[in-house]
Amino acid sequence: MPDDTHPPDGNGTVALAFSGGLDTTVCVPLLEEEYGYDEVIGVTVDVGQPEAEFAEAEETAAALDVEDFVVDAREEFAELCLRSVEANATYQGYPLGTALARPVIAKAILEVAVDEGCTAVAHGCTGKGNDQLRFEAVWRDSDLDVVAPVRELGLTREWEKEYAAERDLPVQGGSEGRYSIDANIWSRSIEGSELEDPATIPDDDIYEWTADPGGVETELVEIEWDAGRPVAIDGESMAAVELIETLNERAGAHGVGRTDMMEDRMLGLKVRENYEHPAATVLLTAHEALEQLVLTQEERQFKQQVDQQWALKGYQGLVDAPLVEALEGFIGSTNERVTGSVTIKLEGGHCRPVARESDYAVYSEAAASFDQEDVAGGITQQDATGVAKYHGFQSRLANAAIDAATGGSGRGDGGVGTDSAIGDTTPDPTED
Repeated sequence: MPDDTHPPDGNGTVALAFSGGLDTTVCVPLLEEEYGYDEVIGVTVDVGQPEAEFAEAEETAAALDVEDFVVDAREEFAELCLRSVEANATYQGYPLGTALARPVIAKAILEVAVDEGCTAVAHGCTGKGNDQLRFEAVWRDSDLDVVAPVRELGLTREWEKEYAAERDLPVQGGSEGRYSIDANIWSRSIEGSELEDPATIPDDDIYEWTADPGGVETELVEIEWDAGRPVAIDGESMAAVELIETLNERAGAHGVGRTDMMEDRMLGLKVRENYEHPAATVLLTAHEALEQLVLTQEERQFKQQVDQQWALKGYQGLVDAPLVEALEGFIGSTNERVTGSVTIKLEGGHCRPVARESDYAVYSEAAASFDQEDVAGGITQQDATGVAKYHGFQSRLANAAIDAATGGSGRGDGGVGTDSAIGDTTPDPTED
């Protein structure tokens, strides 16, 4: 054991967030032997991960003689993902995925723990990542103890592998254990091994959802929206889970939705992350395109601030915070008009809007057209002359004042602004 100081013994039953992977497998005997719990139960929450992971969890739980509860939370998670779309939620440029899944998983585990009369809940997160904070933000609102063996005992993956080998624990790992992979219906993250070196160019085999975009024929996909929610693809109505899965397949075939980035975690650590998120990329792109059509300039500018705050709370796993509820008041109000359709072109690893329409469009083709002489409502092009005269007036006035006070040497542009530029007839105070 890396740390000879063990936490005090516990009693009763502990519910463990269980995946069947290395971390959670090692946690089972540690919770029994190092923490003194009488029983460990596993809780595996389905948020859209591959079927193979459930089979692995089931086999591992059976080998460990642990009862594993499987909770289907796909619909709840999908709804949260679509809420994030209404908020155009991205963190440092990528769609939130794992961050949104964690509070959904944590709630499901807590519910099972309470139903089964557990005295504690546990996870296999390290002390370096974000997930420990996201899980515990939910759990610490309960009366149950929170246990984190990997963090509290200072375990490393190498130590865990050796421990598992010594105990003959049933440990399996994808890609021969090279990477730490987390997948749900909204995103797939790949990290660890040689990817931890920012200078390493990843092999294409790290990707499963997104194909090499070369040679794939361009495709158009029309997405229909109702009050900020995507409801149909190419005229076919779909529930949230089916819609997301469909777009993952179609956009992924074009290589859409890959992100390779340096991410700043909540604890201040900078890490290299690789993500796949085809459906999320398409839906966020389409939603923003429709907002551009139906919202006023002021609404769009203010909503950017609101969206940024929602995304930050989402990244922190605090989607139930009072601030989020308040933010969603504005988000929901503006999204009432985000109704219509957007056509997205999938091409060469990219997606972009190529058409959009809505009954709520804040747009007049006649007013904007270069083929129309006047604007609308009695407004003519000549009316813009007065606006043009005032535009920049205060800046010109300020520059002239600087020039007057410094003799033209106070600005880096060499004092281009002059009194004549603002029509000022006041004598220059530097003149005799």
